[in-house]
Amino acid sequence: MLIRDTEPRYYAYRLIMGEHVQTGLVAAASVAEYNSNRIRKHEFTRPDKEDDRVRQIEALNAQTGPVLLAYPETPEADALIAAATNKTPIADVTSAENVRHTVWLIDDAAAIARITAIFDTLPNLYIADGHHRSAAASRVAAARRGKGMSDSAEYFLSVIFPAHQMRILDYNRVVTDLNGLSPEAFLARLADTFAISAEEGRVHPEKPGVFGMYLQGQWIRLEIRPQLIPANDPVARLDVSLLSDHLLGPVLGIADLRRDKRIDFVGGIRGLEELERRVDSGEMAVAFALHATQMSDLMAVADSGNVMPPKSTWFEPKLADGLVSHVID
Repeated sequence: MLIRDTEPRYYAYRLIMGEHVQTGLVAAASVAEYNSNRIRKHEFTRPDKEDDRVRQIEALNAQTGPVLLAYPETPEADALIAAATNKTPIADVTSAENVRHTVWLIDDAAAIARITAIFDTLPNLYIADGHHRSAAASRVAAARRGKGMSDSAEYFLSVIFPAHQMRILDYNRVVTDLNGLSPEAFLARLADTFAISAEEGRVHPEKPGVFGMYLQGQWIRLEIRPQLIPANDPVARLDVSLLSDHLLGPVLGIADLRRDKRIDFVGGIRGLEELERRVDSGEMAVAFALHATQMSDLMAVADSGNVMPPKSTWFEPKLADGLVSHVID
C-alpha cells in the first residue's frame, strides 16, 4: 500500500550493515540546483541509461529510486536528523543482503523549518550515486516545464547523508592478459614506477598510492614513486588514475576503461578472494587491489568541475528503491 503525504514532510533514513551505520534525510532535491551545479556531479552519464530512467519516470509518473547525495560537515543537521530517530519508525526492514533499512517520519513543523533553513545555507551537495537518475529527472522536468503541470517534476527523490558517515569500498581491477609480456618482463617494466615487494599474504592497500597485485598465485605490493603523484590535480592523483596512467595504459595497453574488453571491475564487497578466484581460474592473468577512494577525493573532484575515471567508487550499503517515492503530477 502506498500512502501519499498531504503536506511537505521529511523522513530520516538509517542504513545499518554490520558495524557500519549512516543516517540521512529523505528529501526532494531541486532540479534547478542540479542544473546550476550547486548539486555537484563527478561522473559522466550515458544517454542510453538516461533514456531508461526517463522512460521509467514517465511510465510511473513517480521517482521510486532515490539519488544518493552527501552534505559537508554540518553538526546541527546531523543532530536534527538523529533526533527524528527517537520515535517509532514507519518502516524497518532487513534486505536479503542483510542491510537494515529504517525510516522515520519527520512531521514536526519547527524541525522541518530548521532543517530546510540549514540545507538552504549549504554551498553544495554532492551526488555520490545516482548520476543517471538525477540527469533523467532534469530531462523530465524540462519536458514538462511550461505545460500547465504542477512543479513536482522540478524536484527529484534523494537521500542526503553526512559525508563523514558514508562508506566507499575499494573498486578493483582484473585484466585478461599481460599484453604479450612474460611475467618477468612485466615486473621489470614496473620497476621504475613502483617499489615492488612480494608478500606472503593478501595485500590490502593501507594508504593511497599502494596497490596489491595478484599474479601467478603470488600477492605483490606495489607503491608508486612519490614524485609521480601530482600535487594539485584532484583527478590525476586518484589511485584509479595513477594505476591507469602508469600501468594499465603504458604497460598493459588498456587506454579506454569503458570499452576495452580485456579489463573487468570487481567491487570491494566481494573481497580479495574474488580477485584470487578469477586469476587462479585462468580467466584473468592479473588482478589489482586498490585503496578505496575517499569522500574528500570525490568532493574535491566535483568542486574542481572535473569527473572521475570510470569505476572509481563503490558505495555500501545501497539504498532501497520504493521505501519512499516522489510522485510527479
